[in-house]
Amino acid sequence: MAAITAAMVKELRERTGLGMMECKKALVEAGGSVDAAIEELRKSSGLKAAKKAGRTAAEGVSLIKVSDDNTVAYILEVNSETDFVARDDNFMNFANDVLNVAFENSRTDVAELMEGDLEAKREALVQKIGENITVRRIVRVEGPVVGAYVHSTNKIASVVALTAGSAEVARDVAMHVAAVNPRVGKPEDMPADELEKEKAVIKAQPDMEGKPAEIVEKMMGGRIKKFLAENSLVEQPFVKNPDQSVGQLIKDNGGELVSFVRLEVGEGIEKEEVDFAAEVAAAAGTGKS
Repeated sequence: MAAITAAMVKELRERTGLGMMECKKALVEAGGSVDAAIEELRKSSGLKAAKKAGRTAAEGVSLIKVSDDNTVAYILEVNSETDFVARDDNFMNFANDVLNVAFENSRTDVAELMEGDLEAKREALVQKIGENITVRRIVRVEGPVVGAYVHSTNKIASVVALTAGSAEVARDVAMHVAAVNPRVGKPEDMPADELEKEKAVIKAQPDMEGKPAEIVEKMMGGRIKKFLAENSLVEQPFVKNPDQSVGQLIKDNGGELVSFVRLEVGEGIEKEEVDFAAEVAAAAGTGKS
């Protein structure tokens, strides 16, 4: 067997992006052949990706692609385990590849979208980067006028559809959505169960105790109205001009709200609490006292 040289390890690292020890091991198993080592690593990439699939991926990016005529947008979330990887060019290139394929083929079903080439790219990236990577969700938004906003960190993205107006106004409203995070578009859109929960909270407040039922109902009505105004997009004060509501801004520009979508990276994902000291100790083969 040929001796494993530093130059051989360096070449394999450059061609695969894997760590030094993993490259050296692969070269030993391949009898010193870089090409044979790459082939074996390719064969094992699916297994390596599967081993990492159980690890929580709650970081990542949210991205948007809008049609040239501003009538359709696709909004996507792709997750990684760490924010460091989410800023890696290879990760960003993969996320944009997924977004482009979804857009060009009108796909929002993640499982269907990831069949074939994209899943192979994901597994290769998992092997190269060493973290679990998942495509979490894709949403299509359409309307007569669509505007989009992505926060500079790529952690929050939002899309707004209007019946009329300009893409610039729709983008301003999308920026408001990203910043304020309204629950619903209009007061009447608030789910009944959410209203009931809020009513229960209001009734339990100290100043409700001992009051006649008709007074309680009157106070309840005022507070529910305030709750709906605070949590409905069209009723909220516009972030760039608090003297004007979002609904009035849209109306002044000749339109009405159709819909909105806001994705924030990792929302709803329960993150694992990692004891890094214990993890390092385990990797070094020592116990934590």
